[in-house]
Amino acid sequence: MSTGTILVVDDEPDIRQIVQEILEDEDYTITTAENAAAARSAYETHRPDLVLLDIWMPDTDGITLLKEWSRDHTLPVPVVMMSGHGTVETAVEAIRLGAYDFIEKPLTTAKLLVTIERALQNARLQQENLSLRRHGGVVSIPVGKSKTMKQLRATIERIAAHDAWVLITGEPGSGKEVAARYLHSQSARKDRSFVEMNLAAVPAQNMATQLFGTEQDGETTAGIFEQAAGGSLFLDQIGDLDLATQSRLLSGLEERRYLRVGGKTPVTLDVRILAATNINLERAIAEGRFREDLYYRLNVVPLTIPALREHREDVPELVGFYVDWMVEKEHLPYRRFTTGALNMLRNHAWPGNIRELKNLVQRLLILSHGEEVTEADVAAALGAQKPMVSEATIPAALFDLPMREARDHFEKTYLEHHLKLAGGNVGDVAAAVGMERTHLYRKLKGLGIDLRKAGLHTSSDTKGAKEG
Repeated sequence: MSTGTILVVDDEPDIRQIVQEILEDEDYTITTAENAAAARSAYETHRPDLVLLDIWMPDTDGITLLKEWSRDHTLPVPVVMMSGHGTVETAVEAIRLGAYDFIEKPLTTAKLLVTIERALQNARLQQENLSLRRHGGVVSIPVGKSKTMKQLRATIERIAAHDAWVLITGEPGSGKEVAARYLHSQSARKDRSFVEMNLAAVPAQNMATQLFGTEQDGETTAGIFEQAAGGSLFLDQIGDLDLATQSRLLSGLEERRYLRVGGKTPVTLDVRILAATNINLERAIAEGRFREDLYYRLNVVPLTIPALREHREDVPELVGFYVDWMVEKEHLPYRRFTTGALNMLRNHAWPGNIRELKNLVQRLLILSHGEEVTEADVAAALGAQKPMVSEATIPAALFDLPMREARDHFEKTYLEHHLKLAGGNVGDVAAAVGMERTHLYRKLKGLGIDLRKAGLHTSSDTKGAKEG
């Protein structure tokens, strides 16, 4: 894999050839353009990691191009200006518009390579800082000394050595994102971006623009594929993708290029896809909810994350890890878990897996008194949790229905329950169940839940009035 893609824009063929040869010797992938029109096309098609841009060109000069690409003096990729007729004023103007640096011709190999290396390193650091701010620091290695977790880490490291796409499966909260981040950190793409997208959180009507970006009225917005260019893209909850977007995604993955929404110029796809799901995709295929060809395209290398109940011996280490985490990151008071407390936690069923454990540790650090978390504290915290739905609580007739009908029945009951709790306030229900409001309205309509016939009202209908 190359160390990056560089677009060289210069109207002199000899300069383009010399720079291309120098940079290709350093394992960069080079695209060249002889004028502004060719530069615009190459920039949109290849989304380079860096642009070497000549200032003086016969049609449109480099400063004008820089202005086009700059938004609020910020460029999507670093741009290094080149000129044989440089002036202080020109250099200042280029830097003001967002250029990383300005180098004069004749170019020297040492100056060229150092400037490019520093520009790319600076861009990577900015991306990493943005990612850290966005996530507030994240766990990037599966924790645990059990045989199960040692095998998992070893498997991930073997997979990471190759650039194949991976389908990660596992129960909710089991650590699929952590596994994806660890895989990226062990891969040849580790110095590039790791970008994640929870597909279940994006309304269907916005999905294509989020994935592929847009071109409208001369403005280009990068989608998640372009943001992850050269790195790894983690597509969480892939099973929740609607069929129309599945078809468009499959086309892009097969051809290794795609069109932005409203665009006409294909964009090259250069990402490692790490997809994840907690549903049975083979069952979804049988029910017509997931494309079989997309499944096989994504499932090049399968990776299954074990449930916490399969490695309960790691519970004490996980508790210690999250105690330290909460103390350092969230400034909670340090409390030591007694042996009895740890034994009780080790024997818990953990239906919510590691996510449940993390939340429980946080709650115990906040609510417990004194310097220790005792067995009684744990018992009280576990007792306060709502009981999980079991087979015994589900009507027997539901098991005789086809899967889709059974799911619809549950969703209808579930949403009607939350509507009653919220007094019919759809906004409150959307927040409680983690759905976007317009998506919730479509779901209610699809399930045949009529708010007015049910005697319920949205907040906008009655400004909070409830059925009396």
